[in-house]
Amino acid sequence: MGDPNVGKSCLIKRYCEGRFISEYISTIGIDYGVKTIQMEELEVKVNFWDIAGDSVYFEIRNEFYKDTHGVILVYDTSNKETFTNLQSWIDELNTYCQSETISFLVANKVDQFPRAVTRKEGESMAEQLGLRYFETSALTGEGVQSMFNALFAEVLKMLEGQDEQRASKGSKDES
Repeated sequence: MGDPNVGKSCLIKRYCEGRFISEYISTIGIDYGVKTIQMEELEVKVNFWDIAGDSVYFEIRNEFYKDTHGVILVYDTSNKETFTNLQSWIDELNTYCQSETISFLVANKVDQFPRAVTRKEGESMAEQLGLRYFETSALTGEGVQSMFNALFAEVLKMLEGQDEQRASKGSKDES
């Protein structure tokens, strides 16, 4: 999630394909991808919903929040407005997401200078929102792998906890 041109698609491309696309192509509505990853002894199929940041696609993207388990909320460190707009993205997520989610605040384009948003500002915002904070560069790959790995590990842990709760509730119901 995040404003247009913050690098959401590029982060996914960098993670899934190990490459950077320098030509800016705006996401139209929703883009979808799948990658199978190895998490400890489990093989996990991760579905990526790359949502368009432009407000014209609001009606399309709000349909995709329903069963979301993990969210990266991305802003561009060289564009202060994308940072200022974070609260509206949080409000949208809280309004339309019906499931428990693991959400990270991701400062992208850390390779670009001068920065309009400092690391300290980003960390402070993440603390205010109760989110983990990561700095990334889709261009260089800095922080991308570790951010996605951390997100998937936390989502998997959350889902395992939900399975345990259901199993525990099921055994109580049988008593």
